[in-house]
Amino acid sequence: MRSPVLALVLPAALLVSCGGGGGGSIESRPVSGSLHSVTPPSKPRLPMSTVFRGESKFQALVARAERENWRRLPLGQRTVKVARAMTGVPYVNYTLEVDDHIESPVVNLRGMDCWTYYENALGFARMLKYKPGPYRPEDLLHMIELERYRAGRCNGNYLSRMHHLEEVFYDNQKRGLATNVTSRLPGAVRLRREIKEMPEQWKSYRYLRNNRELIPQIDKIEQRVSRLPVHHVPKSRVRAIEGYLQDGDICAITTNWKYGYTSHVGLIVRKGNRALFAHATSDRDKGRRTIIDRPITDYLKGSSKHAGIVICRPRDLPPSPMWKSQMAEN
Repeated sequence: MRSPVLALVLPAALLVSCGGGGGGSIESRPVSGSLHSVTPPSKPRLPMSTVFRGESKFQALVARAERENWRRLPLGQRTVKVARAMTGVPYVNYTLEVDDHIESPVVNLRGMDCWTYYENALGFARMLKYKPGPYRPEDLLHMIELERYRAGRCNGNYLSRMHHLEEVFYDNQKRGLATNVTSRLPGAVRLRREIKEMPEQWKSYRYLRNNRELIPQIDKIEQRVSRLPVHHVPKSRVRAIEGYLQDGDICAITTNWKYGYTSHVGLIVRKGNRALFAHATSDRDKGRRTIIDRPITDYLKGSSKHAGIVICRPRDLPPSPMWKSQMAEN
């Protein structure tokens, strides 16, 4: 994963408080429904066969979710259910680069990188509570669009996709869809980086290779992202805050590289009093696949490049009007 992450200054309605004694807890205060922003899905711009792969896996997952009634679970536990069901999927990079010019939300259940693994698990979990079935691939694509695109809307331009996690966290928090709790965790400290990535590595990105006029605009976006306030919990302090972490928290790994904030991202999975790290790994000794790994503290100790963590806590979407329609019909 090549994109960074941040902890933002929380608006008053999203402030969190730390519980004391017997293991910590951080709970988000209720968020006004007016803060939620669920934009409608954008119009299809590319063939479904291009933007959605793994429909048989999708339908099998839907059937299991309905059979086991995952919908009854809180979002974090629901996300972990999906993440566990998606373990073993091969690690594949650049799965979002599907066209030379036209940008579109993409889902690939046959191959994932660290970012798309968390997105697919979260998006599927949200879908189950957002609207009633029957579920179609378009429903999951809508959930991915809400998470990854600025203001939840893809306009067909590559620049409408947020390419850095700190902007994703900022944008989703602004719309009431998540709370970045990092700055409220004990031991959190401010980070400062000057992001220099995509304009210098433009040859690695299919869209930039074919649309070089986008490079200066990407550079301006990275300048704006660099100015966002960023906090992380240094890895030496992570063991002490594992008790504050919850199922389904998005956990980004910060890096010591001076031109970026993070190098990896995954999800927290609780097991007893420990917080495990679920992620898509490119490590060959771990099978280059999606896995439920070691406790996050132990994972961080595995590399000198790991600096710490950023934690963003997603929220459920307000229910679609389709629920009311279905109840009226019944």
